Amino acid sequence: MHDHDSGRLVSFADVLAGELPDAWTSSHHPAEDKDDLAELTDRIWDMDLVAQALIKHPLQQAAVLTRQDGAQLVVLDRPERDGFLIAAVAPSNLPSEAFRGLREPDGIVLTDDPFHSAELVTGDLLARLDTALAQARCNAAGIRPSQPDLVVLTWQPDGSLAVAPVGEKAVEVLTANGFIRDDDGIYRLSGDDTTVQARAVRAIGPQLDARGITPALQSPSSRIPPTATPPAPAPAPLTTRASAGRGR
Repeated sequence: MHDHDSGRLVSFADVLAGELPDAWTSSHHPAEDKDDLAELTDRIWDMDLVAQALIKHPLQQAAVLTRQDGAQLVVLDRPERDGFLIAAVAPSNLPSEAFRGLREPDGIVLTDDPFHSAELVTGDLLARLDTALAQARCNAAGIRPSQPDLVVLTWQPDGSLAVAPVGEKAVEVLTANGFIRDDDGIYRLSGDDTTVQARAVRAIGPQLDARGITPALQSPSSRIPPTATPPAPAPAPLTTRASAGRGR
C-alpha cells in the first residue's frame, strides 16, 4: 500500500470504532508487526475489492476493530487513492469446513470522514458480517439455520439441543424454557437432566406454534449446504428424543 501516515489511519479507526453500534475497540498493526499482518492478510474475509487491492499492494499496516462479542473488521489505507478500505476478518476459532460454500461478506470503500463511514458500515457491511458469522458458526456446530417462521433444534452428540433462532419471538420462547446463549450466538439446552430437558422441549412446541413459528427437530447428520435455502420440514414430535432412555 502507498505510504500513508500511520497516525491518519489510527485516528480514523479510533473515531470509527466509537461511532459504530455496540462496543468496539481499535488496535493498530504497524509495518513492524510482520507476523500479525501476514496472519491478518490470510483472515481478511473478502474475495472482491479488498482481495484485489492486497494482491497488488501487500499489507503494510492495518487497524483492527474488535466488537465485544469478538467480531472483527480491518481498516486499510486505500491504494493510491484517498479514503480507506474496510473488510470483515474471519474468526480464527472455527474450522475451515465452517466456511465451505459460504459467501464472503466482502468489504467496502470508505471516505475520509469517519462519521459518514460509520453510517456506511452500519447500513451495509455489519449486516453481511453478522449473517456470515451466524452461518459459519451453525456450520461448525452442525446446526441447520432457522428462519423467521421455522425454528430448527439440532441434537448434539452430548445429548444437548442447539438452535440458532431468528427473531425476538423465538428467542423469547427458548430462553424462557432454559436455552442459554453461548459466545457464538447459538442457544443451547443442556441434556444433563433429561427430565428437565423433556419438559422444556414439550413446552416449546405449542409456545412457538402460538407465535406462528414451526418447530422442527433434526440430528446433526442431516446437514445441508450452507448456501442452500432449507425447505420447511414437517416438525418432528418434540417429546420423542428427550424421553428416549438417556439417564441422568
